[in-house]
Amino acid sequence: MAARWLLLLGQCALVYSTTIADIQGTAFRSPLEGQTVKGVTGVVTAKSASVSGFFIQSAPVSDTRSSTGLFVFSESSSVLASVVVGDEISLTGKVEDFRSSSDGTFLEATELESPTSITVLSKGNTVAPLVLGAARSPPTGEFSALDVGPDGFLSVPNNVSLVDVANPTLQPAAFALDFWASLEGMLVTVPKPTSIGFENDFGEFWVRGAWTANNINSRGGLTLAPGTDGKPDGGPETVIIGQPLDGTTNPTMSVGKTLSDITGVVLYQFGFFYVLPLTAPTVLSTPDPTIPATTLTSVNDGCTITIGDYNVDNMAPTSATLPQAAGDIATHLRSPDIMFMQEIQDNSGPTDDGTVDASQTLSALSSSIKSQGGVTYSFTEVLPINDQDGGEPGGNIRPAYLFNSKTVSLVSGIPVGGPNDAVEAVTGSDGQLTLNFNPGRIDPTNSAWGSSRKPIVAAWETTSGARFFTINLHNAAKVSGGSSLQGDPRPPLNGAVAQRTAQIKVIAAFVSGLLAKDPGASVIVGGDFNEFTQTRTVFAPFEGLLTEVDVAADVDPVERYTYVFDNLQEQLDHVFVSSAVAGRTVEVEHVHVNSWAPDVNTRTSDHDPSVARLRVC
Repeated sequence: MAARWLLLLGQCALVYSTTIADIQGTAFRSPLEGQTVKGVTGVVTAKSASVSGFFIQSAPVSDTRSSTGLFVFSESSSVLASVVVGDEISLTGKVEDFRSSSDGTFLEATELESPTSITVLSKGNTVAPLVLGAARSPPTGEFSALDVGPDGFLSVPNNVSLVDVANPTLQPAAFALDFWASLEGMLVTVPKPTSIGFENDFGEFWVRGAWTANNINSRGGLTLAPGTDGKPDGGPETVIIGQPLDGTTNPTMSVGKTLSDITGVVLYQFGFFYVLPLTAPTVLSTPDPTIPATTLTSVNDGCTITIGDYNVDNMAPTSATLPQAAGDIATHLRSPDIMFMQEIQDNSGPTDDGTVDASQTLSALSSSIKSQGGVTYSFTEVLPINDQDGGEPGGNIRPAYLFNSKTVSLVSGIPVGGPNDAVEAVTGSDGQLTLNFNPGRIDPTNSAWGSSRKPIVAAWETTSGARFFTINLHNAAKVSGGSSLQGDPRPPLNGAVAQRTAQIKVIAAFVSGLLAKDPGASVIVGGDFNEFTQTRTVFAPFEGLLTEVDVAADVDPVERYTYVFDNLQEQLDHVFVSSAVAGRTVEVEHVHVNSWAPDVNTRTSDHDPSVARLRVC
């Protein structure tokens, strides 16, 4: 009897087959990683040489944590030719969790490699796609249970844990990474998609479908804003649409376009969960291209000023976008009294010839504004040290001011600071609060400003003699050291967040010193912070010291954005004011000349400008 039992066990081992659900398991990594599995069966749902393989799917299982789809990787033309969509096949292969790039911050995706023993069991089969929003919907609110901290996915410190190391059991009803992982390799339909950004260089774009989504703004995009739990909501219910598997081309995208239903397969690659469409969708509707101008115009009453803020993206005297930026300022911003400009390049642009003066750039911009119906602007800057402030090599980008001398003027009799001169608040001979340099840089030799722009402070007077102070800044960029919102490190890596935190501390210390001399001083701090106020750890030094104008003006949080990136419309550009200004009438409008552009190539800059109307007396 014992021998017969062993024989039966041996026979069972020979005929045992592994299901796709067995391979995928109920966590992020496969429980069968590294093993060769036999008798895997499924229907071919898609294939393409562009992804070097094909997808198979089996019958649904009751456990929604387990995907029943699987990507089979092969670069063999004979393997790819051996199957067609609709074939039910059986095959053998090795289970691997594969990272699609040398970037170690990406998640690993489960796939079957080195396929052999491919047998076609039947042909002409169909697999009904899972219709998202009907059968199952992506959760809103949070990406991962591992995003610990008061600010969710924006919490500091970053990279407290790694998904691929912790390998938590999937909770697809609660967390977006888990949801998309539970559909890995499966055929799905995104019904009634709306584009929420521009396409990238590969023609890929982000959408939300006909399911619940948070923080939808008036244009149809999703804004980075607080969720129902008070934590930042990064739009985890969105998905990126990849290149069509049939070789067709995705249409040009902009925020708010509606599209035909998209059916495709779910695949993790390059840091995100994609839906790779079987064919390109068509555009059904496009938003009104009209971009309204600001309603906040200059009144020149001696107390009220308008300020504009605009990062003009590496602007040199010969930049093709210079006339566009000038037109934006003249027409859509309606010539504010003071313009806070960022990314003004020197007179030779990106040519690294030692030039640091930007007077030709600022003069060309001012002249173009005037020629397009704007005011005649004067300008001021503090010259940087060559190649010390980051940005495009040779360009020496810096913050600078344009100002209408008929409505405001720099406090006179004070020298302009040099690149290493530290500006300080001092009491003038007339007993009024003033500066030792005008304009001047804040603590320019502080290590917080390494390879980054130094803020410039200026003291101004209105036509009635009311004095106020401005700080124009452009903090360290996120360009390196970060990870995707759907990556392995949790919370995700926020590039240069420590440097931006240090920069905010230095700025706050300067403002505190100024207000210690005059608690009633009117102070305006604006520019490209390269950070979201929802990253509250970074902005903590401003608490109780400065108020963001969006808050003071009670702007709807979903309409607070100046930038489109990946799946979100977000605010990197901010204006803060001292309590004296916040206690008076505060108005602000974000003018979406670039976020609402009809396509990515017609934008002047990647940032939107803003206009605030404030009272300084």
